[in-house]
Amino acid sequence: MDLKSILAELTSERARMDHAIFALEGLAAPSATRRGRPPKSQTASAKRQRRRTMSAAARKRISDAMKQRWAKWKGKSAPKKSKSRPAMSAAARKKLSALMKARWAARKKAKA
Repeated sequence: MDLKSILAELTSERARMDHAIFALEGLAAPSATRRGRPPKSQTASAKRQRRRTMSAAARKRISDAMKQRWAKWKGKSAPKKSKSRPAMSAAARKKLSALMKARWAARKKAKA
């Protein structure tokens, strides 16, 4: 046998072996980059995050802001923001308490 033919045969055999090794490494390593959408089982386990919830106060703020924006866009007057009452003084609270007690006593007396 000729030395050149043996060398050519061994080189081609080495090329086939390299190709087979490369293919097997690609199958064994899932971290290798692959094109296209990943399988569903991998994406479902990776995206197991809880949804964030919004508080009632935040929802109300957003709702009021959107109502203001819609009213401005439609050209209507925007609904007025409700203003909370100022805190009641101790004297006013005492006066209301006395009035209610008198009213309850009168109602109790009328029933009896």
